Amino acid sequence: MSGSEPWRNPRPAPPLGELRARVLPQSMIPGWLRAWWPAILWGVVIFFASTDSFSSAHTGVVLWPILHWLFPSMTEDQFELMHLYARKSAHITEYFIFYLLLFRGMRGDRKGWYWTWAFGAWFIAAAYSALDEIHQSFVASRTASPIDSLIDSTGAFLALIVVFLFYRYFRRTTRA
Repeated sequence: MSGSEPWRNPRPAPPLGELRARVLPQSMIPGWLRAWWPAILWGVVIFFASTDSFSSAHTGVVLWPILHWLFPSMTEDQFELMHLYARKSAHITEYFIFYLLLFRGMRGDRKGWYWTWAFGAWFIAAAYSALDEIHQSFVASRTASPIDSLIDSTGAFLALIVVFLFYRYFRRTTRA
């Protein structure tokens, strides 16, 4: 048999355990950390945005010259209103992004859409927004506001809707 088929290897295939020992893992970083590190990092960004450096007084100092340059005839009352809208828009935006990163972490390397992932990510974002407001109550230049927590949770919920619509209309749902 070996003479008629010189291409055939007479050694049997090595066992799977021996092959695994020879092959390096794809990454030294665990899969859960690869999925969650952006959300964790964004949570740290949100935490630092809750400090004195991002209080209304400090953001107003930065925003006033910009808005005054864009709208030279702007009054102080108009500025206060625009400043308020800018700050509340920032709440919605930061938690919109936070939700997307949390959903990414919940999904991991799996595919598709599951309601448990969607509402799990939303619950984490809503709970973090409540904790963020509690943190702000300990910062002298900040105030804790349940309205801000509601705005944050609304931003995360808007992201949930966008992700749902994305998977509903633009991606084929696959079951893992």
